[in-house]
Amino acid sequence: MSSPSQSRRQFLARAGAGGLVIGLGAAAAEGLGQSNAAAEGLGQSNAAAEGLGQSNAAADAAFTAPAAKAASFGLTNSGGFYTVTTGAGLSFKIHQSTGGMTSLNINGTELQPSGTNESHVESGLPSPTVTAQQSGNFIIVTASTTTWEGSGTLHHYYVAVNGQNNIYMATFVASGAGELRWIQYLNRGILTSILTPSDVNGGTAIESTDIDLVNGQTRSKYYSNRQAQNLTVRGVTGSGIGVYMAYGTRESSSGGPFFRDIEQQGTSASVEVYNYMWSGHNDTEAQRLGVLYGPYALMVAGTSTPAAPDMSFMYTLGLQGAVGPSQRGFVVGAAAGVTSGTTATLGFANSTAQYWCGTGTNGDFTSPAMKPGQYVQTLYQDELAVATRNVTVTAGATLTGQNINSAWVTPANPVFRIGTWTGTPLNFRNWPALTFMHPSDTRMASWGPVTYTVGSSSVGDFPAYQWKEINNPTTVRFTLSSSQIAARTVRIGITAAYSGGRPQITVNSWTSPAPAPSSQPSSRSLTIGTYRGNNALYTYNVPASAFVAGTNTMTITVISGTTGLGGYLSPGYSYDCVEMF
Repeated sequence: MSSPSQSRRQFLARAGAGGLVIGLGAAAAEGLGQSNAAAEGLGQSNAAAEGLGQSNAAADAAFTAPAAKAASFGLTNSGGFYTVTTGAGLSFKIHQSTGGMTSLNINGTELQPSGTNESHVESGLPSPTVTAQQSGNFIIVTASTTTWEGSGTLHHYYVAVNGQNNIYMATFVASGAGELRWIQYLNRGILTSILTPSDVNGGTAIESTDIDLVNGQTRSKYYSNRQAQNLTVRGVTGSGIGVYMAYGTRESSSGGPFFRDIEQQGTSASVEVYNYMWSGHNDTEAQRLGVLYGPYALMVAGTSTPAAPDMSFMYTLGLQGAVGPSQRGFVVGAAAGVTSGTTATLGFANSTAQYWCGTGTNGDFTSPAMKPGQYVQTLYQDELAVATRNVTVTAGATLTGQNINSAWVTPANPVFRIGTWTGTPLNFRNWPALTFMHPSDTRMASWGPVTYTVGSSSVGDFPAYQWKEINNPTTVRFTLSSSQIAARTVRIGITAAYSGGRPQITVNSWTSPAPAPSSQPSSRSLTIGTYRGNNALYTYNVPASAFVAGTNTMTITVISGTTGLGGYLSPGYSYDCVEMF
């Protein structure tokens, strides 16, 4: 174990030494031991606390003891633990044998419950090497293992900054693919206000071991989700204290801007605050390896949600895999052609990073600062991918003129169109509740089977989801005049599918060939609060002989070569849009 206090030069030399690389080598020398004057340039001075997520000064004053009563900023090594005090009232302990956090204490109030697991990466690091160094206004604790998911290498970093009640973190995964999360256990006797849909305390499991029924309502940690593009600071509060997660950059995670994952859970033992960086929970991309996840931050404040802190200083600390601002580039252009009333979003992705941005009123966009490399640039119409092209980002440069136009064609004057092409089940039956309830919840409207009559039914009558064993088939009735009888095309868009579910249609007495299943993640989807999978488009060419003058009937049936697990885990899918033209 390294000593808790050493010179800046000793710190740098020791951090870069030894057979186990922890990513804090001498190349980071100028990034450490920052003077107060230099720290102000990074928004890290005590006086600049507002820029570090401390703008809620009044709320903070309600829970933070006067500075004279707070322990000084520092690091101690005793009893098998590193104890870090921030100088602003917060202290935390890292277990030297496990790398997990065993204590989170604000002004004498212990926030981590006794009798529960340590707060940790995933379910804890196997056989880690844990070191700690202090230099100037920074303390860095590093937990490293070479047996992650078998034989993989992982480095997890805790960083404290003098005068701040934040614990900055980042996690480098060199190899060893597997679930990656930070889970913070908290005392629910103190932090009592959590997100209701994810509070399973007192519940009975109804699906697997992670979806419960509580007082007649379905609850699950999955139902705390938000889209990755909307991951603003969020936390739990009580007793004048709040503990929050600032999720930081999602560049090393996967699934794109619309991906959803777990954020909170309440149990009888504790409240849990998560930062899920990769899970495989209906994730449409493989895990990115050889990259730094984060930075992100655990924040302790008052009951008003603080602003996200400036974490750019983390790129100056020499963390393994960190790519600083000067090593990045930008993409600039304009997007055009998305359907009126929908939102244009730009996505960029390759095997090591993902990014996204919106557009201005004229379609202009500027990407976030991106790591160098070639990316697939995607234009989304709401959540439907409508164009792709390649772009190459160079460090220190701005790539201009990267315009992209939608290639999606929505036929004019269809016989009928149910829904809109958005890549979502927008406004279909139960749409408002899909992400925070199990589909069996009694607060949901009946799933059917549904008969939808063109011209009199509303979009909200059509089911957002359809399962083989729950609401099969869906029937669409429509009227044709004799002059309208002709060969027609039916298009059905889906946004996710489970257990090989896909739609087959019958128009009167004509039945389409059975289509192939779409490519989807191997995971539950429709029951865990997400309709987001791989969008797929099914096209059916219906001969004129299938139609009659007057009332026609089209049935849409879920088919699959598997039986699934029954009920809401039988083969099924989520609708995007259904049209005939």
